[in-house]
Order: sequence, then structure tokens, then C-alpha cells
Amino acid sequence: MVEETADQTVKETEKNSDKPLIIVKNLHKSYRRGTQNITVLTGVNLSIPDAQFVAFIGPSGSGKTTLLNLIAGIDKPDSGNIVIDGIDITRLDESRLSRWRARHVGFIFQFYNLIPVLTAYENVELPLLLAPLTKKQRKKHVLAALKVTGILDRATHFPSQLSGGQQQRVAIARAIVTDPTIIVADEPTGDLDKDSAAQILDLLNHLNKELGKTIVMVTHDYRAARRARKIYVLDKGVLRDQYENDMLWS
Repeated sequence: MVEETADQTVKETEKNSDKPLIIVKNLHKSYRRGTQNITVLTGVNLSIPDAQFVAFIGPSGSGKTTLLNLIAGIDKPDSGNIVIDGIDITRLDESRLSRWRARHVGFIFQFYNLIPVLTAYENVELPLLLAPLTKKQRKKHVLAALKVTGILDRATHFPSQLSGGQQQRVAIARAIVTDPTIIVADEPTGDLDKDSAAQILDLLNHLNKELGKTIVMVTHDYRAARRARKIYVLDKGVLRDQYENDMLWS
């Protein structure tokens, strides 16, 4: 889980860095709005290697959040396929998709989504409560996640006692505590000041580069997107461009 050493993870990352973890094939998605059919995504194709950090960027209404939700198994496409670690999630029924999502996806939201009446420790523990783990095992994983995200000293604090940046660190700890296959981040710095946003992006870079976590991020902020290894540009539901961020990651 998150306790593994950086050296071990770097070796695994180097070995698997070219292996496709996420494959999106000819993805289409539309929604009904009254009598209108609104097209959101049109023929999107992409492949994301294991242990990659990618960003989807584009204006409001470009389809980037819809694409993230489809990859995370929150929604289903009209047509096309999404294969993650060898599993075509578009073919799973709702029950199997729910179980897959709980095991394989860690979520980071713009507004943290922490439960106010629970401490930081208890919020991070939540995803483990349905897992076949003892209380001692859960504690080990929770403390490890809090330590990795630099918020261990606030474990007994409630969300109202934490700054926005600290709350987002707790949310990231919650996202990684189950050691998910992918981490999806929807505007993770959108509600933070400049300095706190930079610190959260530093943490995401650390999780990716040192611990080999695969991160898929949506943002409207080009400064945030430039922290990813690869950037996909969407506009009006079409993947317009993609490029490697070699300057930062060389």
C-alpha cells in the first residue's frame, strides 16, 4: 500500500511506464435536456500508461469533467469502450461497476467532500470500513496515508479546524488509503489560494513520481495542468491536442 518504499516503486514505475493502463476507444456521450440532445463527447481516443500523471484541460463545456467521470466509472458512455488494467468497465453492470469503483478508483474533489462531524483520521478511514480488515490493519493504512500526505499531525482535528490546503491533504489521504489503481482529481486546486494550490500540486507530483500513482486530473488552469506529465486539450467534446510536458519532467 502507501507504505512501500520509494526505491521499490521507482523500479516498478520504470518497468511499467510504457504499459497502457487506461485505454479509451471511440468514446461518445450525450445528454437529454428537455427535447434537445446535447453532445458532450465525440469519438475520443486516448491511451494512458501506468504510473502516468495526465491533465485534461479545456473551457467550460469542453467535456473534460464528463470524460473524467466516464473513466472513473461514475457514468457510462453512449458508445465506445474504456479498458482499465485489462477490464472493460463499460461492460460491467451497475453492481459490478460499483464494486470496481470502490476498489480501483480514488477520488479527489474541488471542495474536499469531508464529513464535518468526523476527524481527519475518521474521514480517511471511511473507504476501509467495508474492507475485510481488522481495526489494527485499518489504523496502519490510515496513519500511513496521513503521513504520506503530510497531515499526520492533524489526525484528530475536524475539518472546520483545518485550512483549505489541509482539508485537501486529508481528502488526498482518503483517496490513496485503499491503494487504488487510479486517482481521479476534479479541479483539486480550484478552491485554494496560490500557495496552497502549489503545495497540493507538489504532493500530487510526489505521489506520481516517487510512489508510482496514476493520476488523471481535470483543470481549467493551465498553470496546474503544466504540473502533469501529459496534457490533453478538449474543446466542444473533441480531443483537439495532446502533448508531453518534457520540460518539467526531464
